[in-house]
Amino acid sequence: MSQRLSRVNELLQREISQQLHQNYRSSAVKITIATVETSTDLRRAKVYYSVIGGNVEIAEAEQLFRKITADLQRRVSKVIILKYFPKFEFIYDASFKRGAELINLLDELEKEEPK
Repeated sequence: MSQRLSRVNELLQREISQQLHQNYRSSAVKITIATVETSTDLRRAKVYYSVIGGNVEIAEAEQLFRKITADLQRRVSKVIILKYFPKFEFIYDASFKRGAELINLLDELEKEEPK
């Protein structure tokens, strides 16, 4: 990945997160924008997000993103000026949840370990 593309990804991640939490506070409080992967032609961006909570919160986040994608894209495009502004595709990233589960398992094993 080129250095320019990685800077665009980081900038998009930061701005999407800021716009999300600034304009959709109550709905987006449990959502974290994990990473953004922009295509080399800057036409598409995969936005990976994680959610604090269970399946209900994940479903609510998916519904929120379906509802606000166009508005969020418009708001971010006013702040970040690119020759071609990417179309967002929001994808749930379960890696944070798996990581938390692994940490919990390690903590349980540590408690069970005889001293």
